[in-house]
Amino acid sequence: MAVSELKFVPASEFKQRTGAAVADPHLRRSFRTAMDYLMAKRAAQFPDSAALERQRALAEHIRKYSLSRLPDLLEQLERQLTANGIQVHWAENGEQANAIIVGIAKAHAAKLMVKGKSMVSEETELNAAMEAAGIEALECDMGEYIVQLDGEKPSHIIMPAIHKTKQQIAKLFAEKVPGASYTESVDELIGIGRALLREKFMSAEIGLSGVNFAVAETGTLCLVENEGNGRMCTSVPDVHVAITGIEKVVEKLEHVPPLFGLLTRSATGQAITTYFNMISRRRQPGERDGPKEVHLVLLDNGRTQAYADEQLRTTLQCIRCGACMNHCPVYTRVGGHAYGTTYPGPIGEIFSPHSMGLATTHALPTASTLCGACAEVCPVKIPIPELLIRLRGDATHPASPGHAPLAGQGAAASLLMNVVWGAWATVYSRPALYRAVTWLATRLRALTPPIQSGWTRSRTPLKAARRTLHEELARRRGK
Repeated sequence: MAVSELKFVPASEFKQRTGAAVADPHLRRSFRTAMDYLMAKRAAQFPDSAALERQRALAEHIRKYSLSRLPDLLEQLERQLTANGIQVHWAENGEQANAIIVGIAKAHAAKLMVKGKSMVSEETELNAAMEAAGIEALECDMGEYIVQLDGEKPSHIIMPAIHKTKQQIAKLFAEKVPGASYTESVDELIGIGRALLREKFMSAEIGLSGVNFAVAETGTLCLVENEGNGRMCTSVPDVHVAITGIEKVVEKLEHVPPLFGLLTRSATGQAITTYFNMISRRRQPGERDGPKEVHLVLLDNGRTQAYADEQLRTTLQCIRCGACMNHCPVYTRVGGHAYGTTYPGPIGEIFSPHSMGLATTHALPTASTLCGACAEVCPVKIPIPELLIRLRGDATHPASPGHAPLAGQGAAASLLMNVVWGAWATVYSRPALYRAVTWLATRLRALTPPIQSGWTRSRTPLKAARRTLHEELARRRGK
């Protein structure tokens, strides 16, 4: 199956994409309806706000504790997994991760890899790398399968095909699935997909999955899913490859339930998912199913850059629930594809600068109203607005002496903006000069230009008042 890569686009094209999305009434209506539904389902799962805050505080503590011991926990995880018979691989970037997985596939002369849902494999563009090596990589999560069939990428980290209608999916299946006829019945469409994928599960040499939580104490890989495709990918093929970011490790099994409970309810409004898989070893003698070989690929790809900064480290607390997207007014209006990154919405705006560098992603942190809705619903209490403000500053200012810069820091610096803000600081720090400038602005208000860059594309022009505040107060006191 041909794979269409969706790489990040320049800031100018990012603005074009958002403009096109806002002008698409169908897209806006679809996302507004879907987000309203998800927000209502999440709210129904947390009727007691006090209890919710206690759970969020516990989850935040677990993630902060895990990250505070991240190097030690990763070493412990590797030791325990190795003792369990699972092979551990380390990848500094996406290219290394892809090379490791392609190498495993070639070592087994594989022709087909079936994939459970894995946003990290989307992050590394694994499907394209597998295709280049002559190996088919087939998405088996239904939403992922739909967007792959249409040559797209996911528009949401939890619900990949949320931007599509059943009519679009019906047409897609009729055109591209052999033997499928046009039907708008959701059950029939799911049945068509299941029949095709079931056959692929049985013939694939390798199965790939993501990892929601990796437990260092026991060497256990935890996988959360609803469709059963993850269980099929990890148990039917002879080889199972799991891939995850290095931040997903926790110390103990007892740390998983609080995170799992918040993940499912925050993501889809479910009390619990249909399946919760715990994988600790390969198939043992006498066992009838399970892979004969298990691998784990641990990916960095900018995560150690975030880890090195105490404030930015909170980005790595994320458990990929997608609640911040569901509540974000910007994401709701433009959808996931407008961002051009693997992780859209608020979490993508703070994570992508580390995985891709600020030189190409400096526009993302500005795609926010800073309303704070994302931080209010984040189950692990990531201070997303604060991080967005920090990244906006890092994008326009080089690192100060003695501080390690982020990749691409200062890429959005502008001589004009520096002059403008320098002048602003000068005026506002000198009261006499401030009064003189504001007095002059009120007298020259008739010369205000009708077009003021991007401001007047959707707003009326800014114009000084007829009198300064001091003049108006003096006039009122004189009455």
